[in-house]
Amino acid sequence: MRIGTRGSVMALAQTEEVLRQLKLARPQGTFEKVLFDTKGDRDTTSKLVQQGGKGGAFVSEIRDAVRRKELHAAMHSLKDIPGNEETPDLTIGAYLQRDTAHDCLVLRADRSEADLSSSAATAPLTIGSTSVRRAAFLRHIYPGCETIHFRGSVVGSEKSRLFKLDNQLPQETEDGGTVGPADALVLAASGLKRVNQDHRIERVFSTSEMLPAVGQGVVVVECRSDDYETLELLASVDHFETRQCALAERELLWILNGHCNSPIAGICEMDDGELRLRAAVMSLDGRKMIETEVSGEVALPRELGREAAFQLLGKGAGELIEASRL
Repeated sequence: MRIGTRGSVMALAQTEEVLRQLKLARPQGTFEKVLFDTKGDRDTTSKLVQQGGKGGAFVSEIRDAVRRKELHAAMHSLKDIPGNEETPDLTIGAYLQRDTAHDCLVLRADRSEADLSSSAATAPLTIGSTSVRRAAFLRHIYPGCETIHFRGSVVGSEKSRLFKLDNQLPQETEDGGTVGPADALVLAASGLKRVNQDHRIERVFSTSEMLPAVGQGVVVVECRSDDYETLELLASVDHFETRQCALAERELLWILNGHCNSPIAGICEMDDGELRLRAAVMSLDGRKMIETEVSGEVALPRELGREAAFQLLGKGAGELIEASRL
C-alpha cells in the first residue's frame, strides 16, 4: 500500500502514526510512504490564497497522484482540505482519533505573555500567523499587538516558523519585501506535540477564547471512491467519534461555502450521547463575530452541521464571508 504525504517533519510524523495503526490492523501488509514536495512547501512566501488556498498549496498534487493510481491513498490534515469543492472520485476512508483541537501561544525567548498583554499601540509587538481566523481572535485577546503574515513549516529548516521566531528573522513577502520579525506565534497545539515541540507552548487557548479551525487536530486518509480493497483496510483504523464530529464540522463549512481566507471556526464534540457543535464567523478585523451552538443526534452529523450553518447565515454570516473574498 502506497500512501502519499508531504515531506515536512509534521506531515511525516502524522503519516508514521497512520502507518503504525495500519500495520497493527494488517501485520502481514507492506506499507510505503511516498513523499511530495507540494506547491505550498516550495513557496513559503506567497499567501495561501494566491496558491489556490490550502487545497491548491498542500493537497491537490497528492490527490492527483491518487487519481492516477500511483498511490493507494493520501494522508492529509483535515483542515487543509477545502470545504467548498466536490470530489466524487475521492473519499475519506479513515479519520484517525482527534488530537487536541486547541490553538496555543509560542514566545520568543526574550518575550513574555505580559509583554503581549501590555503592548502599546504606538509600538505594537507582532504575532505571526497565516490564519485570518486566529488573527481575528487575537485582536480581542491581545488588542495592542499586530498580527503579521508568517509562513513555513513549524520545524525542520531555516525557513521554519520556529527558526525564524527564535532567530528574529523576518518573513519574506511575495512583493520582495519583508514583515517582522515576530515576537510570538500562534500554532495548533496538536502539531507542536507531533513534532516534539510541545515544551515551547506558553499558553493553550481555551476554545471559548479561540474557537478552532474546522477539522483542526484531525488526520485523515483519502483514497479513490471505487478502491474497495483500500476502503476496507482504512475502515479498520477509522475512529467513529472523530468521523461523526468531523462530518458535522465539514457540513457547516460546505453550506457556508467557506474558502481558505474565510474567518470561519467550528468545533464539534460528543457530549453525553449527543453531538454539540459550536461555530462562529468573524469579520476580518475581528470586530464582529456571529456565533451559534447546536446539539443533535450522533447518527445525524450532517444535519447538525446544516442547522448551525443556516443559523449563522440567518444572522448575517454570509455578508462577512463575502467580504473576506475581496
